[in-house]
Amino acid sequence: MHKILLVDDHPLMRKGLGMTLDAEPDLEVVGQADSAEEALELIADLKPDLVVIDISLPGMSGLELVKHVEAMYEAMKMLVVSRHDETLYAERSIRAGAKGYVMKLEASDVIVEAARRVLNGGIYVSQEINERLLMSMATGNSLMNESPLQLLSDRELEVFELIGNGVGTREIAERLHLATKTVESYRARIKEKLNLDSATELMQHAVQWVQNEQGT
Repeated sequence: MHKILLVDDHPLMRKGLGMTLDAEPDLEVVGQADSAEEALELIADLKPDLVVIDISLPGMSGLELVKHVEAMYEAMKMLVVSRHDETLYAERSIRAGAKGYVMKLEASDVIVEAARRVLNGGIYVSQEINERLLMSMATGNSLMNESPLQLLSDRELEVFELIGNGVGTREIAERLHLATKTVESYRARIKEKLNLDSATELMQHAVQWVQNEQGT
């Protein structure tokens, strides 16, 4: 029986995912967390075989959580299950230390297949992403060069998403445990990388991206 910990700040999503995985004879959800900070405590206590992580979490992001777990528990297996566009986040997640990336919109049997593959020592991404990753390896070009947003670092992308959700600089600093000046530096770098001239343009661009991500 493989022990699984779920990390997602949406209770309904955790419940649905938990029921899907618990229905399998070889899988058992032994804990659930709604934040990265809580997840780190549960990982230490429960020692799960697999941690299923969402990207968007309050406080520390799922991507940062993956990096922390990779540094603290080198053998810990992690699967990212997120609504975020896989073309933007799958490679970042694998680089951070996760062994798989699945879109939340996928059917439950796909998520179960991904969990089993990761538990068995494999890597799971969609066929499209797998082909793109192989092509990037063959050509020496990272997928992360394909669009302007790919130019952003993981932290810059996190700040960009918070801006798009209407979060101000001071609150971003508090959420990410950063100095306000550091967040202002991130904002400046984001504007430069995306070729945006003003804070207003940055806000409009970020809001539009978040709305597109959410399908609204």
